[in-house]
Amino acid sequence: MSTFRQRTTLLAAASTAVLALALTACGGNDSATKATGSAANDPAPAAASGRTAEQADTAKGTGAARNTGDSHRTGTAKTSGSASAPDCTTKDVSLRAAYHDGPPYTHIVLTAKNTSGHSCRLKGYPEIQFLESHRENVPAVAKSKPAAPVVLAPGTPAYALVRLSNGGVDENTEPVTAFSVMLQGSDGLATVNAPGAGLAVDPAKWATGYWTYELRNGADDF
Repeated sequence: MSTFRQRTTLLAAASTAVLALALTACGGNDSATKATGSAANDPAPAAASGRTAEQADTAKGTGAARNTGDSHRTGTAKTSGSASAPDCTTKDVSLRAAYHDGPPYTHIVLTAKNTSGHSCRLKGYPEIQFLESHRENVPAVAKSKPAAPVVLAPGTPAYALVRLSNGGVDENTEPVTAFSVMLQGSDGLATVNAPGAGLAVDPAKWATGYWTYELRNGADDF
């Protein structure tokens, strides 16, 4: 009986050792599998994430460059529309004068209408000479200067208000039936007939406004 018990004990101990080894082997394989899985799987998302960020940055950069280019072209097109218009010459416009308000007719309105087939830019103010005895140009009133250049499309007008005198009965005025006008940026000279029976001008009081699309209250009050 003693021998049988000893053999049973030895068999039980051997079985326990074999089971322990099997469990250790299984645990080792699982750990190895997990480690291998981590090593194989972890870098892939990182690399994919890196490529996605790079592609996103590239896409953003491309979009930004494309948008900037479009904005730049649009801005240039808008700006060049006015900048590319040539200066108006006396051959491009017809000039006429009309009384402004009633007697004693201290002001006239000078109208320049684009009669050419293209747009042109009307610069500054009309350079007017009323009298042969006074060869200087009529001075301009600074407050009447518009904020943007006047660009006339074909068939459209611009206006300049011109003061002739203060209308005083004792004022030293001279009669004018026609006068000369030059346009800034052009060498041409135009002769404009005075409206009605003529004008009475005072060299000490005359002044002209800038060319504008329409007469403006306040800015043209001089």
